[in-house]
Amino acid sequence: MNLNTGTPKLVVDGQIETNGFPFVMLTKSIGYFSVVDFTVLQNSFVHGAVVKVSDGIDTIQLKEYSVDTGLNGANKFSIYTIDTADAKSLSFRGVAERSYYLRIESEGKVYESSTKIPSVKPIDSMWFHKPKGQAPIAASMMMYVRYKDPDTLGNYGRYFTKENSAPFLPGYSSTFDDAIVNGQKFDSLHLLAGYNHERKRNIDSLGFFFMTDTVTLKWCAIDKSVFNFFRTFEFATSGVGNPFAAPTSVMTNIKGGGLGIWAGYGSFYITAIVPVE
Repeated sequence: MNLNTGTPKLVVDGQIETNGFPFVMLTKSIGYFSVVDFTVLQNSFVHGAVVKVSDGIDTIQLKEYSVDTGLNGANKFSIYTIDTADAKSLSFRGVAERSYYLRIESEGKVYESSTKIPSVKPIDSMWFHKPKGQAPIAASMMMYVRYKDPDTLGNYGRYFTKENSAPFLPGYSSTFDDAIVNGQKFDSLHLLAGYNHERKRNIDSLGFFFMTDTVTLKWCAIDKSVFNFFRTFEFATSGVGNPFAAPTSVMTNIKGGGLGIWAGYGSFYITAIVPVE
């Protein structure tokens, strides 16, 4: 049976965080049954778009850059971010409790979105302990944090972890809200190590940290639309390969027929070295 592949749509992956610059990656959606390789991925990037970001006071136009993946210069990806030669762009950084508006003009179409950077409630402390029982890997350690949820309902969050010089990665289930736990204090909240959702999971090491590693936790406040996107995205990706999984529609805050997310993050960082026990 031949199935229609559908019309490719613009996919937006953009964010701005506290004291950070905005950046946006634009691609075209790929057919579900398409064979995906480096050439297909490179050809999916959208070039020549007019991308503007505004905080309601100032507006800047982002510049497109080509970034080498390191694979012999054969594969590159494109990203839109500030123009480093423009003084106005260099001063345009994320500010807590401010909304940011995104406008994209590409191939005769206009896409718009907005997001807010909420104020983040920092965690109080972070520490590590050996798991109870026999761990799959001897040096495995588990992370715990102490956190007091604000007493106002409607807080949303997401977290990432970084080990040594590796990039920040979201946890297996990285998003949360306070619909049930509003105002509660958590004296020992267990957080799983982040992992690359694009790679096959190693069950023995999934969620664990390891002795002597330097670990940084990125603890973020997000708005409801960002929470809805990542909550549905993670639910959808968790069912990949399961023929009995219920289909999930990933929610987006991109208007104009696009897919993806424009996300604001109120960010807090804390770093510790995993002890030897």
